[in-house]
Amino acid sequence: MGRDSSLHTEYTDYEVSQIYQRNVESIYRLCFIYLKNAADAEDAVQSVFLKLIKSGKVFTDGEHEKAWLIVTAKNYCKDLLKSWWKFRRVRMETLPEVSYWDDREEGGEILKQLLALPPKYKEVLYLYYFEGYSVKDIAEMLSRKESTVQTQWFNGRKRLRLSLKGGNHYAEFN
Repeated sequence: MGRDSSLHTEYTDYEVSQIYQRNVESIYRLCFIYLKNAADAEDAVQSVFLKLIKSGKVFTDGEHEKAWLIVTAKNYCKDLLKSWWKFRRVRMETLPEVSYWDDREEGGEILKQLLALPPKYKEVLYLYYFEGYSVKDIAEMLSRKESTVQTQWFNGRKRLRLSLKGGNHYAEFN
């Protein structure tokens, strides 16, 4: 989108569609990791893309675009989890549910165990393994020190290995 990044502008339907197609899967997975159910994750994705449209944000390149969407999704999900109504309704974790990925991805068991980790570990591991970001990039996105992210990555990976009990998935995280 070769626009001046200091400007804010309205997106055309085509531009929104292109940004959506490039990023929807990553943003959905991130929202799912935070919210732990498909319906809330889908709602969050919709809200994140609406924020993009309303913001008129102009990106310097595809990585800037993806990073902005990831940070926006992370913040949206955290805000949602803190909101008062989230605690007043039935906890989605108590309802039977079939994960979006369980039948469609080979890493279903890894994802299931990743979702069970504390947020500080699962977000770092997700961004590192599923999105391919470096520790430095993750530290910038999450506003943390690189050393903190490195420690969270190491400890999260260790917890994930233990939860997988050294099974067939062990090699994927070596």
